[in-house]
Amino acid sequence: MKKFLLTLCVVALAAPLYAQQTAPAAAAPPKNDKIAPPLAYAAEALKESPRHGEFVDIAMPDGTKLNSWVVYPERAEKVGVVLVIFDIFGMGDWPRAVGDQIAKDGFIAIVPDLLSGKGPKGGGSDDVASAGSTAIGQTIRTLTDADVAARLDAAMAYGRKLPASNGKTGVVGFCWGGDRSFAYAAAQPALGAAVVYYGQVPQIGGRPGVVNEEAVARITAPVIGFYGGTDSRVNQTIEPAKAAMSKLGKSYEPHIFEGAGHGFLRSQTGPAGDPTANYRASEQAWPLTIKFFQKHLK
Repeated sequence: MKKFLLTLCVVALAAPLYAQQTAPAAAAPPKNDKIAPPLAYAAEALKESPRHGEFVDIAMPDGTKLNSWVVYPERAEKVGVVLVIFDIFGMGDWPRAVGDQIAKDGFIAIVPDLLSGKGPKGGGSDDVASAGSTAIGQTIRTLTDADVAARLDAAMAYGRKLPASNGKTGVVGFCWGGDRSFAYAAAQPALGAAVVYYGQVPQIGGRPGVVNEEAVARITAPVIGFYGGTDSRVNQTIEPAKAAMSKLGKSYEPHIFEGAGHGFLRSQTGPAGDPTANYRASEQAWPLTIKFFQKHLK
């Protein structure tokens, strides 16, 4: 009897471990060359891209250099420029692959490493990352809106002078970069369009939903936003943003995708309970992004 009970205990203890080991892994998102790739396929997308991409050092007014990835579309006519603002993970394959997709869709893409010069050896994101796994996020959080605007201004000025540019500029940002995209619309009156992926309207003191109407009043570019339906932290700011933008006569078009989570374009899998919601959101959001740029950057 004791032997039987011991056997039952062993089986009971082993069952959770067995379940963890044999549980199916999350399915990889579908490959879809009509939308920006998820992180899982970013390196492959860059390797297989036929478009010309190159790193350039853009001169800043203070004499420093802004290292940036620039990708050109295969077009004969002059086109608009789109600045890509990375998320909290900094410069890497994914924001560069987003830039490549934007070029595929007909625009010059400039992906600035906003951490240029911030590394312990004076380098950018790679140098910052060498200081530890949390260094990128910590360093990004030290950038002020003024820091980011100055760097984006330099990238915009560079893009407008390119022979292939039609002189118009848009911006797209993700997560932390989505916040910065909204903020840049308030900082740069010459901006033609701002796309915000799960980012927040400028707020007072970082208080969710407490809109900085002084900043919003300076916005001249139309703004479009894309949000996951389960992203409660960011989504609590959408209605206050709509109210403030409407009150001040600004153009703001938010889209919320049911079941999707924060960062849906980067992952395109999950969230828990709805494993295809992020992909469905990406499939809908990306064409709207390109249509928005086509409308405003002609």
